[in-house]
Amino acid sequence: MNKTVTLHSAWTGEADCRNCQLRNTVLFSGLEEEDFEKIHQPIDQYVMPPGSYLYRMGEKANHMYTVRSGTFKLVQYLPDGSQRIVRLARTTDITGLEALLDQNYQHDAIALQPSEVCKLPVPVIKKLSSENPNLHQELLNRWNLALTQADAWLTHLSTGSAKQRIARLLLHVFNNPDLSYPLFSREDIGSMLAITTETSSRIIAEFKRKKLLVETAPQLYRLNVEELEAIAQE
Repeated sequence: MNKTVTLHSAWTGEADCRNCQLRNTVLFSGLEEEDFEKIHQPIDQYVMPPGSYLYRMGEKANHMYTVRSGTFKLVQYLPDGSQRIVRLARTTDITGLEALLDQNYQHDAIALQPSEVCKLPVPVIKKLSSENPNLHQELLNRWNLALTQADAWLTHLSTGSAKQRIARLLLHVFNNPDLSYPLFSREDIGSMLAITTETSSRIIAEFKRKKLLVETAPQLYRLNVEELEAIAQE
């Protein structure tokens, strides 16, 4: 049975990776039974409240993290002190890959919603990677995924009108038309897309008025995918 803990209780036992419900979609999906016997350092699980920091830019990267649920924004800062959200880490994503290169973290990683993560010690990952070709290949896949996401962020979310960029962001992140999602704050939307908070507020209000965003429950919205795609492709 999986264990979930709060930051305050700081659980230090091993996560039950063998029986993880996300096992087939996360980093350890290719491990065999004997591989788990080599994990001698604890893999901790944490529940992160919105606004909490998973790690900060410039800190020594000693751990990688698998996102079990929720969303984190990866933030960098401009010389004038303003911030840019350069990527999102969502369920099954891995963040902190720079730890494999003994580097410092390159972003602030901040929870956007209640989120749960597994904290992976780098020595464990390096050892398993050197002994298990499946894990090594999966790490390469994760690097490639992070680069692909960064390229998509640059090409799709940093070009076009503000309305196009917001439509693309919604389609990129909330990609299941049958589900309802909480929206990002207007400040975060502005930081993601390099537009002002006022512009993001005005466009989100317009999308709601035109039923491109339909509230299905308090603070939860379903996308009108067809109409948003038309705007994104203008």
